[in-house]
Amino acid sequence: MLKVMLSCVLLIPLLNTWRAVQCSLFLLSFLFSLYCFHEFDYFMMGSCMVLDSLSYVLILLSFWIVSLVVMASQKILEVNNYSSMFLVVNITLLLALVLTFSSSDYLLFYISFESSLIPTLILILGWGYQPERMQAGVYMLFYTLFASLPLLVSLLMLYEMSGSLTVGVVKCMGGQGFTLLVWYFATVFAFIVKLPMFLVHLWLPKAHVEAPVAGSMILAGVLLKLGGYGLIRVLPLFGEANKIVCWLWVSISLVGGVIVSLMCLRQTDMKSLIAYSSVAHMGLVLCGLMVFGWWGVNGAVVVMVGHGLCSSGLFCLSNMVYERTGSRSLLISKGLMNFMPSMALWWFLLSVGNMAGPPSLNLLGEISLIMSVVSWSKVSMLFIALLSFFSAAYTLYMYSLSQHGKYYSALFSCCSGKVREYLVLVLHWLPLNILILKSEMCMILL
Repeated sequence: MLKVMLSCVLLIPLLNTWRAVQCSLFLLSFLFSLYCFHEFDYFMMGSCMVLDSLSYVLILLSFWIVSLVVMASQKILEVNNYSSMFLVVNITLLLALVLTFSSSDYLLFYISFESSLIPTLILILGWGYQPERMQAGVYMLFYTLFASLPLLVSLLMLYEMSGSLTVGVVKCMGGQGFTLLVWYFATVFAFIVKLPMFLVHLWLPKAHVEAPVAGSMILAGVLLKLGGYGLIRVLPLFGEANKIVCWLWVSISLVGGVIVSLMCLRQTDMKSLIAYSSVAHMGLVLCGLMVFGWWGVNGAVVVMVGHGLCSSGLFCLSNMVYERTGSRSLLISKGLMNFMPSMALWWFLLSVGNMAGPPSLNLLGEISLIMSVVSWSKVSMLFIALLSFFSAAYTLYMYSLSQHGKYYSALFSCCSGKVREYLVLVLHWLPLNILILKSEMCMILL
């Protein structure tokens, strides 16, 4: 069944109409979701492809986000802005993501991991809004490639030592030598840049601000999760080295998360604010992954899924505002409750999800992460408290400034929202808050 579904993904670009592609993606998402009732540890899908609980939930997230991307990008079809090519690029990106999350070979994983960069770059350069999109694309390309080349060398060394690159067969690296630490940094750094960690995060706000709504939704929804997924796959190989350096990653992530949260409070660009908030959330995810306890890893996976849905929905909302006002500035797009009263409800609901309010997946994941990091070090409580407080502060700042206050005098009237737009928002919000009733599908076995 799974093989048939993957074959269907390859056939989707051959469909002629936008509506047919959209319906096919939703159908594949529904068929794939039926597998959540299976208690599988490893499920072979071919010679180099396996499915476990972690791969399953991230592939399902990829299907769902790409389906919503096609639905949210209706304007590309309306203005006939190379709509067929847009669909091909999105399906290619989906295929690369499915291959990445299901590969059982580290080299295939690396190739798929890198190949997802090309469709994303085409999305930003081809359908981006501003003239600076070329610079944003180059930033993203060089940050990722600079960190990824040491990973390739590391994988080749692993193959030389173990004679195999199959996940689960490659032996763990022991010892405490300087060479092992260099090897560990070379392997881990690619995923830390992709996550991204504070200090190597500058490519993300640039890419988000210049990308079209499709690029922003896929970047926030799935592509950032490649870093977390890669860390879960490679950290067991470097257990001893990770214990030595763990404090460094946790310290940078917590302090950086607080600094980025303060930066969010002075943003005037909606997209930039949401992008910086992603860096703060992913900092906490990185802490849980580096501690690598049961609570930390499961909390990180839950937050990755919750953040993917919530952040993608917020980017969708900011694009709806941009289409009506022609600006993403919070100084111009304010008092929107006067123009779009129904949309204000969705701003509120997704903002609650962004600040980890109940009953969202973000709350469940952040509680697990806080338990994990605090049990590792009591000192971290101070920075986690600041991180949680500022998370609520910048989300309320975004919501109150955009929805309340006196509206911009140049605006006279605008559409309060179309059925398609509300459907996209519902399909973001429902899984984010309903999945907490079946949270075990996001939990993984270590």
